[in-house]
Amino acid sequence: MNKFFGIKERGSTVRTEIIAGLTTFFAMAYIVITNPNQITSFSTDGDLGRIWNAVYVASLLVAVVGTLLMAFYAKMPFAQACGMGLNSFFFVSFILPALLSGKDLIDGYQAGLVIILVSGLVFLVLSVTGLRTKVAKALPDCLKKAIPAGIGLFIAFIGFQNVGIIQPNQYTLVQFVDIHGAIVNGEFMAVALPALLALLGLLVIGVLEKFKVKGSVLITIGGITVLYYLLTWQLPSFDFSQIGAAFKDFGQIGITGVFQAQSWKDAFTGELIGGVLSAIMLVVTFCLVDMFDTIGTLYGAASQANLLDENGDPINVEKCMTCDSVGTVTGAILGTSTCTTFVESSAGVAAGGRTGLASVVTAACFAACLFLTPLASIVPACATAPALIYVGVLMLKGFANVDMKDLRSAIPAFLALIMMPMTYSISNGIGIGAIAYVLITLFTGKYKKNDIMVTIIAVLFAAKFLLITI
Repeated sequence: MNKFFGIKERGSTVRTEIIAGLTTFFAMAYIVITNPNQITSFSTDGDLGRIWNAVYVASLLVAVVGTLLMAFYAKMPFAQACGMGLNSFFFVSFILPALLSGKDLIDGYQAGLVIILVSGLVFLVLSVTGLRTKVAKALPDCLKKAIPAGIGLFIAFIGFQNVGIIQPNQYTLVQFVDIHGAIVNGEFMAVALPALLALLGLLVIGVLEKFKVKGSVLITIGGITVLYYLLTWQLPSFDFSQIGAAFKDFGQIGITGVFQAQSWKDAFTGELIGGVLSAIMLVVTFCLVDMFDTIGTLYGAASQANLLDENGDPINVEKCMTCDSVGTVTGAILGTSTCTTFVESSAGVAAGGRTGLASVVTAACFAACLFLTPLASIVPACATAPALIYVGVLMLKGFANVDMKDLRSAIPAFLALIMMPMTYSISNGIGIGAIAYVLITLFTGKYKKNDIMVTIIAVLFAAKFLLITI
């Protein structure tokens, strides 16, 4: 095991890898329920309920397959699952049009799977030929340094939002949790307590890390979970009644979707999507977003784990890209939206994960959820949010390496940093940063031949922003 994964070589231990794998799982376990919710817009009635069941099983299977690919092929401590944002876009692009037009919802769902399959195959070709890697390495140095920090802010924002530390506000968009309002309205236990427990968890991680306690993140997750149930005086609920129905619908409408001629007809010639041009635009969009989400995540997590080569690029980046593309193809075949490398992998990296063994542990946890549906919901958001916020703290340090005296570097880097959390998208941050870099470079007379690739990236993102809403 040590020889295969290179555990000692990367300065880790089996125990550390196991803890890291568990940490990654609990940090991203929300996707187990969230992905089918997003694809069906939180509806479980009628055909949407059948789609929910099929997507639930497919989501777990693709997380297992994609994460094991990372473990055994790329040998990196990264996990894969269905990407947030892309799952909502799947609903809006394929299921909602069928719902509004009175078409068969399952036909819309299966036509969408065809589009995901085609985009996955495009990913795979780009990965195998090395073009995706060339795109990643073509990013200017200022963006490479800003991406991990931007992802840090993004993942911390997810943690703040998941547990209600940051709440929506009609005037300022966001605000700090309204503790007084929660007390007055009798919602302290439901609204304020989780936020306060999450902040307590972050402080606990900080103290444990200061004393160099191994497994500080996982210890905190366990401790805050126990404290939450003690303070709320409740026990986690378990409902196994839907497992059989989920597997049945998965077999009938999920894994069969892309193998039906009608699905391909609906995807490219039918009324559900709008014809060949619309289908091509959707394929390009899914490709573009997934590619740069993955690139950003790989640079961020690898930087945190000190798994970068002499050029500042992630080691085994080609294999990681291939794993990602195979994961997307597998997800489409199984019956779910785009599979991508998860930014929450950084939580496991922060816990010491350095090898594929951590990914094996994460994959095993997802496999267990196939038969223990409530397992992922046992740990409350207030227990996992501190891990995400802590990762944000760690990843921000890379921004100190950006040359802030040169505005050609400073402005694109700042835009990439701030736009990731503000637009809730890693790829948007990269795209906006790339556009700024190209324009400033061009108008200051600094444009060179090696800027051609980043220019292509900027043009593609500009086209996406103009033509497609996601």
